[in-house]
Amino acid sequence: MLQLENKTVLITGGTGSFGRKFVREVLHRHPTIKKLIIFSRDELKQYEMSLDYPKDKYNQVRFFLGDIRDRNRLFRAFEGVDIVVHAAALKQVPAAEYNPFEFINTNIIGSENVINAALDSGVENVVALSTDKAAAPINLYGATKLCSDKLFIAANNVKGVRNCKFSIVRYGNVLGSRGSVIPLFLKQKQAGRLTITDPNMTRFSISLEDGVNLVMNALDRSIGGEIFVPKIPSYRVKDVAEAIAPEAEHEIVGIRPGEKVHEEMITKADAYNTLETEHYYLILPVRSEVQKARHEERHGKSYVVNDFNYSSGTNTDWLSVDEIRQAIVKHVNPGFKV
Repeated sequence: MLQLENKTVLITGGTGSFGRKFVREVLHRHPTIKKLIIFSRDELKQYEMSLDYPKDKYNQVRFFLGDIRDRNRLFRAFEGVDIVVHAAALKQVPAAEYNPFEFINTNIIGSENVINAALDSGVENVVALSTDKAAAPINLYGATKLCSDKLFIAANNVKGVRNCKFSIVRYGNVLGSRGSVIPLFLKQKQAGRLTITDPNMTRFSISLEDGVNLVMNALDRSIGGEIFVPKIPSYRVKDVAEAIAPEAEHEIVGIRPGEKVHEEMITKADAYNTLETEHYYLILPVRSEVQKARHEERHGKSYVVNDFNYSSGTNTDWLSVDEIRQAIVKHVNPGFKV
C-alpha cells in the first residue's frame, strides 16, 4: 500500500481538474504527508485554490508558480521532492491543430524538462498522465502525448545509478472535465438543441476519483516503464444526449479537426507487450529478458492475445442511459434532473 508519510510530493498542473482532486484525495488519505507542492502557471487559480487550504490548517501545502517550459524554474521547484505527478499539459484537440508548436513546447519539451529536473534533483518516483489520444494518434495533441510517453519510458534507460523510476497512466475522457461533452450538452439543453459531431461516436469514460486511484496505484506498483491502462466503460455520444436532454433536437455538425470516431488506449501493435490484471492493463517497455522477468514478477504473466486492441467502439463494458445520468449526478452536477 502506498505510503506518503514524511514524503514530499509535487504535482505539475496542480490547479487543473485532476490536480484539485488529487490534492484533496492525498490530504484526506495521507494526512501525515510532509509536503504537497502545487506547481502551475496560473496565479489566479493558485490564489483561488489556496483559499481552500488555509495555512493554519494545511501547513503541508505549498504553491509554486511556474511553467514546465521553464527548465530552471522546474529545477528549483524539484529541490527536496520525493514524488512527482506530471499532469500539466495543453489538451484541446482543435487548438493543437491550429497552434501546433505551442503544444510541442509544453507537452514534449516541457516533459523533457520534468524528466531532467527529476533525475538531477534526486526524485524517487515520477508518474505522468497520458491520454487515449496517444494511441495511434491522428491529431497533433495525441502525437505530442505519444512523444511525451516515449520520453518518460526512455528515462528509465538513462537514469544510471539514480534511484528513480518513471511510469505512465493512460485513460479516457474524464466525466465533466472542462471542454468535454457533458458540460457542453448541459449548457445546450437550455436552448433545446444539442450539437452532435457524429451519431456513431464513442468515448471511454472515467471519473476524477478513479483517475486519482489509478495514479496512486501506479505510484505504489510500478517498477519503471509501465503504461497503466484502466478497465473502464465506454459511452455513446448519442446516449449522453439522450441522458441529458431526451426532448432536444440534434444537430449533426461533423467531427472536429483531429478527432476520431472511436478512441483506442491499446493498439494491436502494443498487444505483444501488454499484461492484463483484474482492474487494469499494463503496456510494458520492450526490454531484455531480465527486465521483462522483473515486470512479470511484479505484475504477473497474464498476457493478452496478440491481436488484442482496446477501443471505445469495441469495448465490452458500456454505460447505459440511466448509468450516464447517475454518473452526471455523482460526478458533475448533483442537482441534475431530466
